[in-house]
Amino acid sequence: MNHIVPIDWSMIGLAIVLGIVVLIGMLAFMPALIRYLHKLKFGQTEREEGLASHKAKTGTPTMGGLAFLIVPFIVYFIASFFTPLNWDNSTVIMWIAYLGFGLIGFVDDYIIVVQKSNEGLKPALKFGLQAVLAVLLTVYYMMHNPTLIHLPGHIQWLAPTWFFVILIFFLFTGSSNAVNLSDGVDGLCAGLSIISFVPFALVFAWQGQYSACAILIMVIFALFGYLRFNIHPAKVFMGDTGSLALGGILAAAAMTTKMELLLLIAGGVFIVETLSDIIQVLYYKKTHRRVFLMAPLHHHFEKKGWSEMKVCTVFWSWGAILAAISIFLAFLAL
Repeated sequence: MNHIVPIDWSMIGLAIVLGIVVLIGMLAFMPALIRYLHKLKFGQTEREEGLASHKAKTGTPTMGGLAFLIVPFIVYFIASFFTPLNWDNSTVIMWIAYLGFGLIGFVDDYIIVVQKSNEGLKPALKFGLQAVLAVLLTVYYMMHNPTLIHLPGHIQWLAPTWFFVILIFFLFTGSSNAVNLSDGVDGLCAGLSIISFVPFALVFAWQGQYSACAILIMVIFALFGYLRFNIHPAKVFMGDTGSLALGGILAAAAMTTKMELLLLIAGGVFIVETLSDIIQVLYYKKTHRRVFLMAPLHHHFEKKGWSEMKVCTVFWSWGAILAAISIFLAFLAL
């Protein structure tokens, strides 16, 4: 049975107009934010064991993700008073995930820039905060929604509660950390996020969830504005403030569309990046040898001589292919 509703193009048009407002806001706000971060000396501290080519990035302002958290939220908040955009369960979950994971990242970044090290939050505490937020979001979702999961073949599977809770827990913690790992090359994380958001924005439109769709469209436009300053050579980095937030809202989109398993395809490049890091660590602990020249995977290709722009172009291309596949699978699931 097909559950795709006719698209209300006026709502899509509204979302795009608001996206353009967000883009203009980003282009106006980012230079001021970069100057302010410079003034505060909130600069990136590169790892000693990192790539030699990245050492020159030490001191580049970080926490630039604040811009694409604040600008879309303010625009959405104001627009909700004058447009049909609302604060239903899906949009509340989306914003809490986005701002909540962003706040965890902000605290981590703040500790790093103040201490001028790469330590930040203790890993156990950082994961614990992510886990608590993931559980709270899952409980809130289950209070208002059944544990349905859409699968290809127009199948609606009512997952057992225990399975659903575990799935969503790993969805949030895995997605936020996976996106975070990809933030190691200028423009890579923001570009991959834009690409991975597109399938879920389309699914929201197919489902008639236009407010949630508008959120993703506005974040996409915000990221385009951010990329203006983050493309190589980057003038600013998003920090954990941005990357954890992007992973959080990606997981929230997967949950609120009931397309949780689609994230495995749409976010495939993020998953590969994470697996490369896990494989490297486990293999090195066992054999004291490395599978990759350096992990995550984007650094492996940098070690092989690829420029940052080539890494971005190739990874974005694979992301686009996976996004196209996920759109096709989503169509088969609805």
